[in-house]
Amino acid sequence: MTPTYKSQQIKIYNSLSGEKEIFNPINEGHVGMYVCGPTVYSNVHLGNVRTFMSFDVVFRYFKHLGYKVRYVRNITDAGHLENDADAGEDRIAKKARLEQIEPMEVVQRYTVDFHNILNKFNFLPPSIEPTATGHIIEQIEIIKTIIDKGLAYVVNGSVYFDVLEYNKQKKYGILSKRNVEDLIHNTRELDGQTDKKNPQDFALWKKAEPQHIMRWPSPWSDGFPGWHLECTAMSTKYLGESFDIHGGGMDLKFPHHECEIAQAEACNDHAPVNYWMHANMLIMNGKKMAKSTGNYILPTEIFTGDNNNISKAYSAGVARFFMLQAHYRSILDFTDSGLQASEKGFNRLMEAVKNLEQLQTSNQSTFEIATWQQKCYDAMNDDFNTPILIAHLFDAVKYINQVKDGSASITQDDLEILKQTMNGFIFEVLGIEDTAEVSTDSNKLSGTVELLIKLRQEARANKNFALSDQIRDELAAMGIQLQDGKEGTSFTVN
Repeated sequence: MTPTYKSQQIKIYNSLSGEKEIFNPINEGHVGMYVCGPTVYSNVHLGNVRTFMSFDVVFRYFKHLGYKVRYVRNITDAGHLENDADAGEDRIAKKARLEQIEPMEVVQRYTVDFHNILNKFNFLPPSIEPTATGHIIEQIEIIKTIIDKGLAYVVNGSVYFDVLEYNKQKKYGILSKRNVEDLIHNTRELDGQTDKKNPQDFALWKKAEPQHIMRWPSPWSDGFPGWHLECTAMSTKYLGESFDIHGGGMDLKFPHHECEIAQAEACNDHAPVNYWMHANMLIMNGKKMAKSTGNYILPTEIFTGDNNNISKAYSAGVARFFMLQAHYRSILDFTDSGLQASEKGFNRLMEAVKNLEQLQTSNQSTFEIATWQQKCYDAMNDDFNTPILIAHLFDAVKYINQVKDGSASITQDDLEILKQTMNGFIFEVLGIEDTAEVSTDSNKLSGTVELLIKLRQEARANKNFALSDQIRDELAAMGIQLQDGKEGTSFTVN
């Protein structure tokens, strides 16, 4: 059977060129894709979920087309200093010190959390999920090669990449379109950078201070690898010196991905990646997410409704559907009204899929199924444009409803194509689970409490304060706290 990719042509927006380019894999029928994973020192946040969801859909679509895909997404479990600085404390070690546990307990706890959250959102696991600590030897070998080529230097047990020396041969800043001379001119000298030849040089290996917990032996010192080096080592080990796609969040373009390119070119003398893909950021209520302002929500709070920024609990399927209604390269504003609208659309979509099983067929179709099907592929072929795909799926929803009420007709052959295409794109490509009929405990709780709040409001309006207080106090006894405010009554679960 001929794989579907033979008849489809994908275009990917390449951050390196700033243009959409026709996707031509290095090896026909195979795709190698690397995506920068989390640094596991805290709970995964919703912005991370959105980024990884974008690449989950890319992974799914390549598989849907019949490609054999090797998807590598790493776990950064060491060597990542706060604010990606060259001096300071490792984020994981700091968390371990604050909680008085071992660093690897921190890693285990938040790696499990990461996997649990992604499972709830119906992510496919990557083909390989390597860890930074599991590839110290490979990182040391890359550093040796870069030093031998005269593009890195050792100072007091630390090793730095020589950006200016590299820039004489190659182009540092090729991805982010930055000029080295401008970068140096605009950078202040900071304490802790005195070992460097210039401020733009970045660490390949850092000598560990006496109090630093996570450390490994190397030819230069007991220390730990630079953050940028980890991804170069893991991506090239499992995908080769040149591979098809490297993805990550927009915030990683500089310096992380820029440094990855420089390291790989310095080591192997050629570009490591053909297509660089970057997912855009997630905001909330038109503003940056921030714990300090309360404009913030954890993934688990979406499922429980226990957050003042949303009016109720939403299923993971609805939240996933909401996020995929924006293109991965566009900023997504996470709002309660947007989730409410998505829930209605999600339910319409799931209802239409169920109705497919009950449709009566005739000897003619009043809808061009083949044309519509290709439009669905065209949307995904155009840089994985999920919102356009979803719009086409709703064209089919309208048609299904018309066939159901007798105002349109469909042949048996077209019905089979329609079923296959709807199921393929909704469940297989978009990864949306049918949770419309799954009434979760959190949704039941939310509905029950909202009913009691309404009864309490009626009691207060009728000046029946004894009943009003009884509802409030009995809910409090069950760990449900009511909060009365200008915009009404909300609740939290303790």
